[in-house]
Amino acid sequence: MNNVIRLISASKSDFEKMSPMDLKESILKSEGRVIMGQHLLFVGEGLVRGVTNSELMFSFGADMVMLNTIDLDDMDNNPGLQGLGYQELKARCGSRPVGVYLGCPKAGSEDGGKKALYRREGMLCTPEHVKKCADMGVDFIVLGGNPGSGTSIRDVIACTKWVKESYGDQLFVFAGKWEDGIQEKVLGDPLADYDAKDIIRQLIDAGADCIDLPAPGSRHGISVSMIQELVQYVHSYRPGTLAMTFLNSSVEGADPDTIRLIALMMKETGADIHAIGDGGFSGCTSPENIHQLSISVKGKPYTYFRMASWNR
Repeated sequence: MNNVIRLISASKSDFEKMSPMDLKESILKSEGRVIMGQHLLFVGEGLVRGVTNSELMFSFGADMVMLNTIDLDDMDNNPGLQGLGYQELKARCGSRPVGVYLGCPKAGSEDGGKKALYRREGMLCTPEHVKKCADMGVDFIVLGGNPGSGTSIRDVIACTKWVKESYGDQLFVFAGKWEDGIQEKVLGDPLADYDAKDIIRQLIDAGADCIDLPAPGSRHGISVSMIQELVQYVHSYRPGTLAMTFLNSSVEGADPDTIRLIALMMKETGADIHAIGDGGFSGCTSPENIHQLSISVKGKPYTYFRMASWNR
């Protein structure tokens, strides 16, 4: 390993030097204590007037933020960015890692499915949109499918393959299936009609840098032992590949005591990153829940460091 600093100890000056693969290494070095928040852009300007939800989540202990429902065709059509471009948002966030969620088009559908509440076409994983992400210098992209999109895990595998073939280490790629379990069961669900380890193998062979999995305690029917086994497979199949657990399914809008209990289960899985969804009010979960997840996973000292070190 090179001299990349671990993410939980990194500040603005460290982030400014990191390439996508440096960021990946810095997460690996953090030993399962990295927190990611999710910022839903289409619903409004945010929880607090004058600051974005991304800034708010970082200030409460998040190490990374993922932008959901971004319209890459019309950057002005992203209320949650409050008129900022990607790099302007990054600057406001002290250069901390900000990534973009891209929906993988459903096979045989150009727009990913029926018309949604937001402009789904703007966030699809297409060559034009991936190029735009690369040109903007996004820290990472997450490939999946929002609820109702009809995206299958097979669609995610296909997108992962062509993205990594086209960009290689220029893009840090997350891929997996942690939601939309009605149309197709999520990774780790024992009722899925596919073999989870085989899917993970295909994702890693396609080039995925991080595999996304549902968090036990938030997605119904998902236990610690199920996800722990899959995380261990991720780490052993190709050492250096990361795993992320994702707390969502509306449970991100529960009380901090519930978040604390789920956080400990997430950590038991052995995952490298612990994410929390955007189901709440005005485009993110409550700041208190970000804070609780951070304290439960990495303790108060590292949480306070993240909160206070934004301008160093």
